[in-house]
Amino acid sequence: MKSVRLKIAILAIVCSAVPSLAGDVTVSIRNCAWCHGTSVQGFATAPRLAGQRPAYIMNQLLSFREHTRDNPASQQYMWGAAEGVSFHTARSLAFYFSTLPPKAANDGNMALATIGRAIYEEGIPDFNIVSCAACHGPNGEGVREIPRLGGLAYRYLKRRLEEWGEGYHAAAEPPMPGIASKLSPNEIEALASYLSFIR
Repeated sequence: MKSVRLKIAILAIVCSAVPSLAGDVTVSIRNCAWCHGTSVQGFATAPRLAGQRPAYIMNQLLSFREHTRDNPASQQYMWGAAEGVSFHTARSLAFYFSTLPPKAANDGNMALATIGRAIYEEGIPDFNIVSCAACHGPNGEGVREIPRLGGLAYRYLKRRLEEWGEGYHAAAEPPMPGIASKLSPNEIEALASYLSFIR
């Protein structure tokens, strides 16, 4: 009974937060909230959508729908969820989520944050790895369709970097697949840790 009440409360909070949106978009937001949280701040495995770049969110929703974002979690959870998402709904959701204030996950290993910051800001010149800040912005805020990384959960960031290196995301364009494939497990740990603390 408690779980039913909790679910009803979650839906009430989400619906009351979006009274101005059209019906199909409101339903989509309710569906997103089941995995991404009522304020879409995300969890360890489901990324934060609040404050994400609108062009990035829209592109990803369409990639899920077209099955071009092909990592295992996307196939399991997002392909079905995005199946009926129209271009209009994807755009509306992207705009709405981008306007919500993001919160940092703060769940990485603080001892590795300094190393991660150096990788993010300077790259790894010896291995021809460019600074992450060159594309994602000095504070991980993202630029246009390039995603915000700052504050995302450590576990999510770590797994996504590993998946880039494993060749997932069929529609991916350079330079990310090449960069991620050169990162060592320790460098991925450090980078994911640092990014989780950025506000």
